[in-house]
Amino acid sequence: MARTAIETGWMRIRWYVACLGTAGKAGIGLIVLALLFWVMAVLPQQRILQTLQDKVRSMQPTRSDTRNGAVLNDTQALQLFYDFLPQSDSSPYWISELDRIARENGVELNRSDYQLQLEKESRLVRYEIKFPVRGTYPQIRAFIANTLQSVPILALTDIAINRETVALGQVEAHLGMTLYLRDD
Repeated sequence: MARTAIETGWMRIRWYVACLGTAGKAGIGLIVLALLFWVMAVLPQQRILQTLQDKVRSMQPTRSDTRNGAVLNDTQALQLFYDFLPQSDSSPYWISELDRIARENGVELNRSDYQLQLEKESRLVRYEIKFPVRGTYPQIRAFIANTLQSVPILALTDIAINRETVALGQVEAHLGMTLYLRDD
């Protein structure tokens, strides 16, 4: 009995499909593909997006001090900013980080120029760093991205990219970066 019902149902489906014609079959095929794409590609990305949005919401700065619930005044906020910056005597460590990241990304650092800039009426010290780098375009992009992610007190201030010939895969970029430190 169950076998007959299955066979009858299968024959009915075949009859409906035969009645659809070419356009109907193509339409149903597109609907099935769209559903598969939505399940396989869109849903996972929506989950990732939701996770990232939750992370951003949790990282949003609050204007209240978490210790006592008081609102920060300008002096306290400025002190909090200075406390975030490392001491100026840590500059060799941060420069060695630049070298390490360059090696990891396969980028050549030939030489670099450092210039110390003291800010008047401020406890801020700026090291202006200028250096040429050599590598492929993706390597240089990865070096810049990894540097800015690994060294949060560094800012990219200048970039110039040159390539001598189109056939040459190597490019030379002149980068300008500024390292911000605290001078106590």
